[in-house]
Amino acid sequence: MFTHWPAVTPFVLDQAGQFRPGPYPALDSARYARALNEVAATGRDTSTTRTADQTVQARFWAAPIWNYWNEIAQSVVAGSRSGLIDAARVFAQLNLTFADAVIAFYEAKYHYRIWRPITAVRLAADDGNPATDGIPDWSSLATTPADPAYPGAHSVVAQAGARVLSEEYGPNWALEVTSEALPNVVRRFDTFQDAADEAGLSRIPAGVHTRLDHDAGRQLGLDVAEFVLCS
Repeated sequence: MFTHWPAVTPFVLDQAGQFRPGPYPALDSARYARALNEVAATGRDTSTTRTADQTVQARFWAAPIWNYWNEIAQSVVAGSRSGLIDAARVFAQLNLTFADAVIAFYEAKYHYRIWRPITAVRLAADDGNPATDGIPDWSSLATTPADPAYPGAHSVVAQAGARVLSEEYGPNWALEVTSEALPNVVRRFDTFQDAADEAGLSRIPAGVHTRLDHDAGRQLGLDVAEFVLCS
């Protein structure tokens, strides 16, 4: 899915791979084992270690991530009583950042081509790491997207959105976020960063990303946003 996206010309970045994350950890490393074991335990559809709130988070943030952040921006712009010109500038910066962030994360995804947890956990007996165990019938809580895992798209876009809005309005802002994926539920946050962190990390209990994907995505989102804001 979206295999052509790395070839899209960025709007602001010099090139799609300008801020490509560093290489994925070796499969026989302790870091990889920790990340895989975490998602194997909390992200399984039948998990007994995932908390009720983690399940809500996983389902709440399941819709396209840029939708949430445009809605967050809409509420913040309205609450700040920004004039039309300022509002237009904020949305332009936000969505230019999102556009280049999507190009950048797909470039990275298809450069590294890292498997999703559903494959990694099922085949863990053959990954050469004695600290991981294969679970052939493992399935994720959420439907696994049909593209590579690394870096995590939610983490990229959420971090980019938090950075752009923090630049304009400061980091502290009382947010009430709703979800098209989980109606009638409201998540509340005191800062843009808190919302971004939950959005990115929610993909672990959803079973579709590891913490490795999240960490790399968070940094990529920050790098792209900083570049757009300084351009």
